[in-house]
Amino acid sequence: MPKTKSSISLDWKSVARTVLTSRAIDKIEEKELVPKGLVTYQFSARGHDMIQAILSDCINHEHDGATVYYRSRPFVLGQGLTAEESMAASMARSGGVHGGRDIGVVHFLRSRGKATVLPASGDVGAQYSPAIGWAQSVQYFANVLSNDSYKGAIAVALGGDGSTAANGFWAALNAATTQKLPLLFFIEDNGYGISVTSDFQTPGQNIAKNLASYTNLKIYDCDGTDPEIASKNILEAVEYTRSWQGPALIRMTIPRLSGHSFVDTQSYKSPELLITERANDPLPKLEKYCIANKIFSKKEWDAFVIEVENDVNAARDKALDSPQPDPSTVLDHVFSARPIEINSTREEGIRMNLQDAVRKTLEVELAKNPKLLIFGEDVGAKGGVHGATVDLQVKFGKDRVFDTSLSEEGIIGRAVGMAFAGLMPVPEIQFRKYADPATEQINDCGTVRWRSKSQFAAPMVIRIPAGYAKKTGDPWHSVSNESIFAHQIGWRIAFPSNAEDAVGLLRTALRGNDPTFFFEHRALLDTPPGRKNYPGDEFMVPFGKARVVQEGSDLTIVTWGAMVERAVAASQSPVGRTLSPSVEILDLRTIIPWDKEAVLASIKKTNRAIILCEDNWTCNFTAEICATITQEAFEYLDAPIERLATPDVPIPYNVGLMNAVLPGVEEIARVIEKVLKF
Repeated sequence: MPKTKSSISLDWKSVARTVLTSRAIDKIEEKELVPKGLVTYQFSARGHDMIQAILSDCINHEHDGATVYYRSRPFVLGQGLTAEESMAASMARSGGVHGGRDIGVVHFLRSRGKATVLPASGDVGAQYSPAIGWAQSVQYFANVLSNDSYKGAIAVALGGDGSTAANGFWAALNAATTQKLPLLFFIEDNGYGISVTSDFQTPGQNIAKNLASYTNLKIYDCDGTDPEIASKNILEAVEYTRSWQGPALIRMTIPRLSGHSFVDTQSYKSPELLITERANDPLPKLEKYCIANKIFSKKEWDAFVIEVENDVNAARDKALDSPQPDPSTVLDHVFSARPIEINSTREEGIRMNLQDAVRKTLEVELAKNPKLLIFGEDVGAKGGVHGATVDLQVKFGKDRVFDTSLSEEGIIGRAVGMAFAGLMPVPEIQFRKYADPATEQINDCGTVRWRSKSQFAAPMVIRIPAGYAKKTGDPWHSVSNESIFAHQIGWRIAFPSNAEDAVGLLRTALRGNDPTFFFEHRALLDTPPGRKNYPGDEFMVPFGKARVVQEGSDLTIVTWGAMVERAVAASQSPVGRTLSPSVEILDLRTIIPWDKEAVLASIKKTNRAIILCEDNWTCNFTAEICATITQEAFEYLDAPIERLATPDVPIPYNVGLMNAVLPGVEEIARVIEKVLKF
């Protein structure tokens, strides 16, 4: 059993200070700062504060991790957030941890001797699956990397009862229980999700009772307004989780003594219910408990209240003096500022297909980096549905290459938590369309560096086979859809057209410091167009540098992925040769960033352009390139820019229908001729 570092007893004075500080901040914001327009989003934790303060006093291991939500300020105050920082954040001042970039109650906090508070999300339920990643990581550091300082560390996920209806909660619950991970689900049940009563969230209105049959889950259920009962259950739940026997869930019933937010009048509650809730306020009960147990005398308590209020008032004044953020910095922190050292030395290895090139690169990087982990559906014993991870679990073990449940939200959320913990996760999504359930996690992951001013980042590489297959298509497995991801802030995107570039781009991504999508085109995985010689175990390709596939002087084609092969074939076809064109073909290789300089230089040389991809027509990435050429090189054009893409329909299953919508060699050749004849 791991050695624990939590305290068996509570520091009740610290608990009281946290609760009173939270109440004082709420009062100042509601009575002063909101009416003056200085705070535009205010969420009170009144009623939730005592149990969070108790929990925060227990979460004291240097490697603990906590995921929180918008009502978690008391917990974060207990972890070391100052009242000044809290109010400066609410006022969007530079003195807040966000520097005005995010809502003040969307918390995060680097460890100040206790837990790391992982960056919160504005999405309900998005906090749970990153906690899974942290819980698995602390065990990995202790058991695989032999770092004893992680023993007994846990993850805790705070959430309201309404969030237990969310996808992320169930993804995390299944992962935690099947893998017996040290995660504490801390459910604060106030009976409402904004105005919706809990009977619409949970059958029987008690998630703990409903989960009683869940295997490998220790459950606690109690009144969260009674200090003695609440503290006993919280301490037991934390100690159980620290034993690493498995996850625990504690449900605590408490009143929400304010509206959902400052604009919520709670008119949907009856006067009788409001009176009942106020009578159930945990603060008077905490005062009574502390006096009865001689932690304070009545006189000492009253003096303590005044002391805390004075401290918070002084913090308010300092927060008001905090300057506004500098607008000139608003574009900073989207991507890592740390340059990647690129090794472009190329060796002449054996010829291999793209799929084998990916597997070889993963194998080499797994051996070099003990913090690299590969996971997803079927990547373990099966070796991936496309064979890119065959035998990797045999060579590196189930701790480093492992299967997951069928939840893309859980896969990506877990990766986010692992990345925050310092690992390099490489999750696989089997097909591009399957990434849709993970949209919230993808969005949050991409913006976290910007939102936190680089205090947090979640570098990872998400591998996604995409695009049509050589013998079939269909609406679910055959879309490429990279343009959607190009719109996700903070993500890099690689889309190689051959095995050599796949090796170089994948290695660069794995050694980088930003979240990256790595597309593996299905039509190139095991076909001649994707085959190249293996370029060596250190070979890297920089992002944002296009490859000149074919030099020319009459026309430029800009493309990527499987369309590269078709562009080459079209430029050399009988239709394309009628005017003996000299066609320059640029393979972008990466979509974010894309090589604008190379594209513009080629346009200025050839004066004509075709932009080609297989994503569907409207708002795809070809339009971005066309707009840039028009804006920055219009005077060099001798003909209108032509775009080629798939019409706005899904990819059909029937091969004939599929070929009818994908840009084909003959169609590309006709457009080449059209542009040259203009």
